[in-house]
Amino acid sequence: MSEIKLGVQSYSLRKFSLEKALESIADLGLKYAEVYPDHLPSELSEVTKAKQLEEKYGVKIAAYGIKHMSRDEEKLRKLFEFAHKIGIEVLTADPDLDTFDLLDRLVEEYGIAVAIHNHGPGHRYATAEDVLKAVENHSQLIGMCLDTGHLARAGQDPAEAARKLGKRLYGVHLKDINKEKKDVILGEGIIDFKKLFEVIKETNMYSKAVIVIEYELEPENPLPGIRKSLNYIRALI
Repeated sequence: MSEIKLGVQSYSLRKFSLEKALESIADLGLKYAEVYPDHLPSELSEVTKAKQLEEKYGVKIAAYGIKHMSRDEEKLRKLFEFAHKIGIEVLTADPDLDTFDLLDRLVEEYGIAVAIHNHGPGHRYATAEDVLKAVENHSQLIGMCLDTGHLARAGQDPAEAARKLGKRLYGVHLKDINKEKKDVILGEGIIDFKKLFEVIKETNMYSKAVIVIEYELEPENPLPGIRKSLNYIRALI
């Protein structure tokens, strides 16, 4: 089996610099990151810095986001060009509904997937069905980044969502919630991650989707919680 792309969403380390965040991810023994825009603006002038840090710490920036996407071809093309130069595989996004024809062209031209992120109850992309409806008849490179915490809050089982998405699952934000729907360390809440990973394997997206821990608690000192979450996931897989 190919290697799982397991890493950390750098928002978990939002009080750190990008360099410190990537250093911390490397110290956890991980080789992948999803970087959020406040850590790395999507400007071509930032590409050299990003690639130098990747090389220094041995951590690949495999995904980037979350980015709002509007129907502005010049702006979107710059984002894809930025991602292409770094080697980013997945752009995690919140695209406007009128952007999909444009995204069809860009994802095929650059070979970069767009993964629509669900933001919880009430959001336009709250469930897997919302995403599948939006991407129907569009490129297979447009799919979903499944946020397990937000999905559970919206009343959907992440494993069943992953099954419905199939090959359109390009990213996972690993979060756990308790019965009160509050964030907790992975494994201490109500989400069945064992079942989720079994489904991801069954759909052959195990080595393709970028799967990252997104730990939003304790922003001043997140590493103990991230490490406990990571140990739990490692024991599962």
